[in-house]
Amino acid sequence: IAAGCRPLNYTDHQNCLLFFRPPLRGLSTSNSRNSPDSWFKSLFVRKVDPRKDAHSNLLTKNEESNLYKIQFHNVKPDCLDSYNKLCEEVLPIIHADKYYPCELVGTWNTWYGEQDQAVHLWRYRGGYPALTEVMNKLKQNQEFSAYRKERGKMLLSRRNQLLLEFSFWNEPVPREGPNIYELRSYQLRPGTMIEWGNYWARAIRYRQHNSEAVGGFFSQIGNLYMVHHLWAYKDLQSREDTRNAVWHEDGWEEVVYYTVPLIQHMDSRIMIPTKASPLQ
Repeated sequence: IAAGCRPLNYTDHQNCLLFFRPPLRGLSTSNSRNSPDSWFKSLFVRKVDPRKDAHSNLLTKNEESNLYKIQFHNVKPDCLDSYNKLCEEVLPIIHADKYYPCELVGTWNTWYGEQDQAVHLWRYRGGYPALTEVMNKLKQNQEFSAYRKERGKMLLSRRNQLLLEFSFWNEPVPREGPNIYELRSYQLRPGTMIEWGNYWARAIRYRQHNSEAVGGFFSQIGNLYMVHHLWAYKDLQSREDTRNAVWHEDGWEEVVYYTVPLIQHMDSRIMIPTKASPLQ
């Protein structure tokens, strides 16, 4: 403390906070708009860029209107084999039946990540009307009702999300195996989905040399601002080699530099396809 100066007491401290407190963002009145300090207050007001369309329409393939559902089922450890067998008996039937406008894209067990977990990915051609049609028809399907009842005995918990696919990713198509799959899930900061899409529209070309890119999706219902990237590799060593090689691509480091700050949380699952999966 300098000579001749006294320490600040509580009242002094409160006055200092009031003096240096910035103006509240976005609040103004008709009396303050013409005040001399209104220009200073405007510095703290964030301007919003006008948009003529929803984020989902700017990022996805509008002409195809595909909707995806991803399901995460946490299975009782001693029931996983029985669960897989039950799914192998029922899910391919729904997939092959043209009565239901849906397709089973892939079904897996998590190998590394959350244990004793099953992941299913469905595609609905025709969007929300197709999803509603399938749900209504399955309610009348007694075999499916029996399947759900038996499945419920084997589960600890379950959750799902409705997704759209990024326009710059290829649509997931069946592939021969054997492969392992990695599902990388990113929880983005709210308001950053367009920015993420802009960077990955350029970045995806770096990740297609070994045909590892399977699909890219973003959530519409469920956990919002969630992105899922699905990759396929021959094995874990192939994954390591492929991921290391991309760092030799000019421009990849820039993508990582600008997209990492957009992420709040990220998760990786290594998954093994089940017998019923079109993605092997």
